[in-house]
Amino acid sequence: MYEFDIITPNSIDAAKSEFDAAEDGQFLAGGQTLIPVLKQRLAMPSDLIDLEHVHGLSGISASGDTISIKAMTRHTEVAADHEVQAAIPALAKLANGIGDMHVRNRGTIGGSIANNDPAADYPAAVLALHATIVTDRREILADHFFTGMFETALEEGELITEIHFPIPEAASYMKFANPATRYALVGVMVAKSHNNVRVAITGAGPCVFRDAEMEQALMGNFSPESIKDGMIPADDLNTDIHASREYRAHLISVMVRRAVAEAVG
Repeated sequence: MYEFDIITPNSIDAAKSEFDAAEDGQFLAGGQTLIPVLKQRLAMPSDLIDLEHVHGLSGISASGDTISIKAMTRHTEVAADHEVQAAIPALAKLANGIGDMHVRNRGTIGGSIANNDPAADYPAAVLALHATIVTDRREILADHFFTGMFETALEEGELITEIHFPIPEAASYMKFANPATRYALVGVMVAKSHNNVRVAITGAGPCVFRDAEMEQALMGNFSPESIKDGMIPADDLNTDIHASREYRAHLISVMVRRAVAEAVG
């Protein structure tokens, strides 16, 4: 790597002050994406503002019909939390399937959605569950948060503090994973709430996205039989050494049917 300073503030205000004072600062959450990027010199910040010791940025709470997860909460903590397991078991399952044990013990939910890797798992949950992303400046609905490959609605220096997940009537996450990295070749989250169905797809395109045709079909009949092959056009999907766009289009239908089958029990 190269020379840079690591700063360890203990409050959000201190973290923001350090970011503003840095020549080219960058926030560090779990580091599961940022550290490899630094090793490849794809990013060369002057300062890393480590959020690990910032008070109030970790923890999970339930209130009414919402599960709130602080940004620095580790994947293992989400997976093991009893309130998450009881209220949104699909979210606990998703967290338990991220990477390997080392990644889950270091990676954070806030870092994952802020990075918005096109094959990451959490963006599908945030979008399907219609979550609200809370920052130090505002609240952003999931539909307006993910804007493109590795891009979000976050402004320069804006810091995610927590995510509010409405509790659905039923939900399921299904992933066809790359066996080496555990990233999603295709991952789908299906969530049903109050006569509304949301289907979010990750790993298949440049950015997590919803599919209106599948959602409409499932609102008419929430069963696997409502999802037909060919509902997703392959034209705009990813194609690489791991899977062609046509294969990913096929996998989406398969994974959505499996998710609906699990959601209906």
